Amino acid sequence: QAQLVESGGGLVQAGGSLKLSCVASDRTIRSAAMGWFRQAPGKEREFVVGISWSGSSTYYADSVKGRFTISRGNAKNTVYLQMNSLKPEDTAVYYCAARDGRFWSAKEYEYDYWGQGTQVTVSS
Repeated sequence: QAQLVESGGGLVQAGGSLKLSCVASDRTIRSAAMGWFRQAPGKEREFVVGISWSGSSTYYADSVKGRFTISRGNAKNTVYLQMNSLKPEDTAVYYCAARDGRFWSAKEYEYDYWGQGTQVTVSS
């Protein structure tokens, strides 16, 4: 079973940037769509962005559009999330997810594999 490991979280001031990484242990992830979700304290987990297996199709939540960029590494088993112009409301645990399908989904239940999450804290 594929395992996903996130890294790159941390504490940053508002307006700053962070880059999250997610590495999948299973080569089958190379043909899987992937996504990032986040969960703020006291809130439900929400969709942030998804990317197709090839990297050619992406979809962003309105709250991060224009500030966040998702990409896949050349080996396709790694996905990155570049986060710019961070706001305090971006504070959350960020989760990487993969699904047994080639195209992204904004629905949490359509993802089959999840990472353990990485904390992102944006101070005002």
